[in-house]
Amino acid sequence: MIAKIHVTLKNGILDPQGKTVKHALENLGIANIAEVRMAKLITLRFGDISREEARACCEEACKKLLANPVIEEYSIEFADNEEMAG
Repeated sequence: MIAKIHVTLKNGILDPQGKTVKHALENLGIANIAEVRMAKLITLRFGDISREEARACCEEACKKLLANPVIEEYSIEFADNEEMAG
């Protein structure tokens, strides 16, 4: 089983990296983009454990290391290994 954890900045938190990317896109002639928000995608592969155990592991990892709860939020998505191989 694989977990994909998406970590994003909370609404209202400034995203300087996103602003830099938006400016670079404009310099490349790619216009009409109102806003760019950057995020992290973290993939965890689990052995033979239940989905509930995997979710608990992901939650603990996010709270202790992977996400800053003051400025970030996260979501967790699960799939079989074959579904996310690519």
